[in-house]
Amino acid sequence: MDEINLLWHQLTDSETIIRSGLMVITLIVFAENGLFFAFFLPGDYLLFLTGVFGGTGVLKEPLSSLLMSIFLAAVIGSLVGYLVGRFFGKSLMNRPDGWFFKKKHLESTREFFDKYGFMALVISRFLPIVRTFTPILAGISHLSWYKFIVLNLVGAALWVGILVTGGYYLGQSFPGIINYVQYIILFFLAITTFTVIKGYLKLRQ
Repeated sequence: MDEINLLWHQLTDSETIIRSGLMVITLIVFAENGLFFAFFLPGDYLLFLTGVFGGTGVLKEPLSSLLMSIFLAAVIGSLVGYLVGRFFGKSLMNRPDGWFFKKKHLESTREFFDKYGFMALVISRFLPIVRTFTPILAGISHLSWYKFIVLNLVGAALWVGILVTGGYYLGQSFPGIINYVQYIILFFLAITTFTVIKGYLKLRQ
């Protein structure tokens, strides 16, 4: 049990992930962007803190390397989610609820998709859980390859560009912010919790 708790902490603690290096960061971003069982992994604040750690020099990679690596991970992750939805959508829809899969996530994502149309693939990048399931639902809906690829690229560029670049220059301008990482995480978690609760209440209605 202790080993499981340790693994869970390592997978969900952004600071631990970032200090493990860029390879681990990209793997987490890849999984969180399209593998339905990885929706719980950190997303927005992982990117922002990666930028902060890069700007303060804790991460030695230049900003261009951070942006390109995370951008590719986000694009490929969503592409895998799209392919899973396109080719295994029926079995996924019939899959019973489990520890890492809840049909309610697909249903709430479907409502989001219906509301925003194709642009959901761009907007959802900034929303936890929905970000993971939107490409899967796009695949299930057989959204055209061309539209998916274009919107996937645009969404990933905006998501990664805004959060990583913003964190990077904030870290450069205020190096002491590295001592307040926990408050940044709490801020993003508050936004995430509010978004999830709001979506759940809307779905209930």
